[in-house]
Amino acid sequence: MKKRHFWLGILLMIILCTGTYSNHFHNEFHFDDAHTVQNNIYIRNIHNIPLFFKDGSTISSYPPNQAYRPVVVTSLAFDYWLGHGYNLFYFHLTTFILFLLQGLLMVWFFIRVFSISLPDSTRNTYIALISVTWYLLHPAVAETVNYVIARADLQSTLGVVGGFVLYQYSARSRKYYLYLLPVIIGALAKPPAIMFAPLLFVYILFFETELSLYDAFKKERFKQVFAVIKKTLPAFICCLIMYWLQAKLTPKNWEPGGSSPLQYLITQPFVILHYFQMFFVPNALSADTDWHLLPDILNWRFFTGMLFILVMIMIAFVTSQKKQLRPISFGIIWFFITLIPTSSIIPLGEVLNDHRMFFPFVGLCISLGWSISLLAKKVTPWFSKNVPGYKAAFIFVLCFALASYAYATYQRNKVWHTDEGLWYDVTIKSPDNGRGMMNYALTKMAQGDYATAAIYYNKALKLLPYYPSLYINIAILKAATGHDAEAEENFKKSLYYGGTSPDPYLYYGRYLNQKGRYTDAAANLQKAIAIAPANLYARIILMDVYQNLGNWNDLKSLATTTLQMSPDNIEAKNYLNAAIERKNKLDLTADLVKQAPSAEKYLDLSLQYYNAGQFEKCIEACKEAIKLKRDFPEAYNNMGSAYNMLGQYTQAINALNHALALKPNFQLAANNLAQAKARITDTPVQPENKQAQTKTAQDYINSSLAYFNSGNYQKCIEESYKALAIKPDYDLAYNNICAAYNKLGQWDKAIAAGKKGLALNPNNQLMKNNLQEANSHKNDK
Repeated sequence: MKKRHFWLGILLMIILCTGTYSNHFHNEFHFDDAHTVQNNIYIRNIHNIPLFFKDGSTISSYPPNQAYRPVVVTSLAFDYWLGHGYNLFYFHLTTFILFLLQGLLMVWFFIRVFSISLPDSTRNTYIALISVTWYLLHPAVAETVNYVIARADLQSTLGVVGGFVLYQYSARSRKYYLYLLPVIIGALAKPPAIMFAPLLFVYILFFETELSLYDAFKKERFKQVFAVIKKTLPAFICCLIMYWLQAKLTPKNWEPGGSSPLQYLITQPFVILHYFQMFFVPNALSADTDWHLLPDILNWRFFTGMLFILVMIMIAFVTSQKKQLRPISFGIIWFFITLIPTSSIIPLGEVLNDHRMFFPFVGLCISLGWSISLLAKKVTPWFSKNVPGYKAAFIFVLCFALASYAYATYQRNKVWHTDEGLWYDVTIKSPDNGRGMMNYALTKMAQGDYATAAIYYNKALKLLPYYPSLYINIAILKAATGHDAEAEENFKKSLYYGGTSPDPYLYYGRYLNQKGRYTDAAANLQKAIAIAPANLYARIILMDVYQNLGNWNDLKSLATTTLQMSPDNIEAKNYLNAAIERKNKLDLTADLVKQAPSAEKYLDLSLQYYNAGQFEKCIEACKEAIKLKRDFPEAYNNMGSAYNMLGQYTQAINALNHALALKPNFQLAANNLAQAKARITDTPVQPENKQAQTKTAQDYINSSLAYFNSGNYQKCIEESYKALAIKPDYDLAYNNICAAYNKLGQWDKAIAAGKKGLALNPNNQLMKNNLQEANSHKNDK
């Protein structure tokens, strides 16, 4: 082919591919993109790139999916930086550019393979261009191009193809083993790139040593075969090192997802047959299939799959014997070798995935393209004589086939455009997939279509009765429709079935935060972050909880560590500023108190420290108050309450005994003392230890305090109002209500309760402090 024609062919291939994918550049993130891209805090800082090569956990915020793939994470961080955030266009643009680059390299790769097999043919370049164009326009390949995190398959395949092209065209690369550099990069994207070594062995065996598969097993060919092994030994060593590196740097919490290696293995022959069929008729593409493991080998699918594999191996052996047929054999072997990582004894979570076809289809394009060319060459003389317009008809059929694949890919891009479209397609193509039903229900719930969401959740529940994510989403639906008891029940089921995953804790914590149960929310969110430190969403919600609790120290600490991982995160910056502002205000208050000290000012400062979660400083302020006023029971009470929060119950008891010695009727001190004694003896305080009809107002106040100390502020308020129903002039009840509303951040209600309490008892210092706290926060707003 003339150079001008060649480059026109390349240009036409690029134009066709770009046109076919022109509607995919703004397709949404899907599926695993949630924890690897959207909620992965590490990719938000391009300065984390060195960390990606040291820490495999940076690939995902979900621990079981954390594998060592630094090249993938680096490319995602680059896209985030380039688009100044989650700009879908840049993520898809990077993938598409790499895809085109792979296509260009495949052209040169195919040309060399074809030219070695039939050196004098003038059609080799045309065949290579057409074969690669077929690959680029294939609908099954579109599954990888549309799915952002699946670029790992693309980068891995690109590394292998790049390694072959360097080996084929550069003597220096062969001499200094530079052709292994793209393979190393590909292996750092995904392990299947290490299949380069056996592929290179077959390539050298066929196209350099000119031996067949039969020859590889003949004694008289041993020296030649050994020479091939020797020549490919550096590649095998390199790939083994990369495999070792992957295994060493992949976090121990990574899980392949499957359960039975044997069942997985016997299922794969039919899966491989399915992949082969999809190469020709891609009519069953599904983002999440409903295929299941075969129970045993006594199944027609196993025998059908095994028969197919045996026939294909036989074809590979036969076609390897003749030089001009070896591309067919090479492509078949490529297909099987590249499926070893996903279709062998390693039981992955899904029986099959459409993006697993991306790498193997390179080999099938070699085989099919070359087979059709040889067939066309053989029948051309007869057709040229007996069928008028044969060439035009052949070109028409070829163009029609390529156009059909391009159209199917264009339509498939539309399916990937939104979560709703993708998961609805899954419910049609994979009706026995409970996860697909659940994800489609999620899209309907996001639209406020709760009725449809409930229908699909129920369908999913029948298929996946023990799936923790399903219970999380059902709980969210129940909460959204006002069924809090059922929501709570389903959240607890998600914890029961998925307690090792961060999601049940995260979403239950979010729910508790929404309900004002901040202490419980904090405990759950802390567990989520302990399991998945890179989970940005959990971090942001916990910051909100800390702000609601007035826990400024923990808020500052969490916001600071979050910004170290993601310096541009606006939410973390806002929370940090709020924490710093609050801390500065406390520091300023402390300075003013030191300049004009009084016992009352130190007491007020101790309460502010207490509400900010700074219990040690609360105790210090109480001690300063006592220095100025030794008979100050309120200071001893605050000190005892702070010791309680620190778990230092002996010190709490001593301080509270002092308070009661100075003021025997000091009920708050008595309640705090009872709490300290109960905790030091590991005897839980029962908020409701009497029958309702025999409870006194004091009993309800004791219950309200117990609920307050356990973080259940809403119940604290309810118990306080029960006390007021018995004793309407009970100022302590209004104090507890004011303090609880402060914790809930409902400042107006806190102020109203505080004013009512002070009207009953103007000398209640704790009430004054709580009211001042409420007024201070309201003024801040």
